[in-house]
Amino acid sequence: MPSYLKRQASRVRAHLDMPLFVIVLLLMGVGLVTVYSATYSTGMGRLDNQIVNMLIAFVSMLVVARAAPQKIMRFALPLYLFSLALLIGVALFGVSVNGSKRWLSLGFVRIQPSEIMKVAMPLMLAWFFHKYESELTRRHFVIAACILFAPIFLILKQPDLGTSLLIGAAGFFVIFFAGLSWKIMLGMGAFAAAALPFFWNMALHDYQRRRVLTLLNPASDPLGAGYHIIQSTIAIGSGGPFGKGWMNGTQTHLEFIPEKHTDFIFAVFSEEWGLAGNITLLVLFFLLTARGLAIAFAAPTLFSRLLAAAISLISFIYAFVNMGMVSGILPVVGIPLPFISYGGTALVTLAVGIGILMSIHTHRTRIEK
Repeated sequence: MPSYLKRQASRVRAHLDMPLFVIVLLLMGVGLVTVYSATYSTGMGRLDNQIVNMLIAFVSMLVVARAAPQKIMRFALPLYLFSLALLIGVALFGVSVNGSKRWLSLGFVRIQPSEIMKVAMPLMLAWFFHKYESELTRRHFVIAACILFAPIFLILKQPDLGTSLLIGAAGFFVIFFAGLSWKIMLGMGAFAAAALPFFWNMALHDYQRRRVLTLLNPASDPLGAGYHIIQSTIAIGSGGPFGKGWMNGTQTHLEFIPEKHTDFIFAVFSEEWGLAGNITLLVLFFLLTARGLAIAFAAPTLFSRLLAAAISLISFIYAFVNMGMVSGILPVVGIPLPFISYGGTALVTLAVGIGILMSIHTHRTRIEK
């Protein structure tokens, strides 16, 4: 039995990229410590749930890491179409919670199809450009844009601006690295600027417009829309250079910080660990992104390069947007801090992305041969 376990452990290690594994392990450790501090007064339920979520995420990561990139590529089109069908199902039969229709009930469980699309989108576009690698024309980029905007439109209707931005960023990264012309990007930027008034008046909901306006002047509604930003920035500032110490955050434990274990967990961490802790966290996210990009640059196929680059940068966007909104420099859009915020769906999605990066790296030599 011991020799069997050693063989199994050796097989698992063969499909792990140790730098990525250590970074993710450290981030999850920070997450568990911070979730406990934010929720211990309400019992151990959330901590226990998060441990289960992390175990599921680790298993998902290891399963995906063992699969060769060629096998992963076969799931690109079916997974995209399946996710798109689920999003249509949400629009028709979705479950509404707090005014947002983002979930689909399957009887025994509720799922959020937009989370699946976070993986399906870069996977689909990477497969598409890989398939037409030798004959790419402007027409293919137009088709790619249609592939990207179809699910974004459905997610915006839920409404879920944060997730639509993440999926849009993931798709854009793939299209950009596939060779999108700078002239086209400048044209798209000019078009977006011209369409901004229409987007503001017609596409955004009232609460989304309030969030943008509150960002510019949180004091205009300190007990309403500005409350989140004001309290989170107070917590971050009160942490000082080295923080107040674990479980000693006053803003946290006097219940001033809303959503303190999910979207605003960075405020909890900042208050307890201060600037030194924030710098350490930023270094970890920088190393995660840098390692992913290094894997992308060394990948032997266009599919692997595009997919690895998109996954690496979307992790950075996750962290940047969350820290930005908690710090008051970006609107509140409801994006969790990667591997740290409480919750299972986003955690498993991110872990699958890390598993894909590991698969691309550990199968690289086999593809080259």
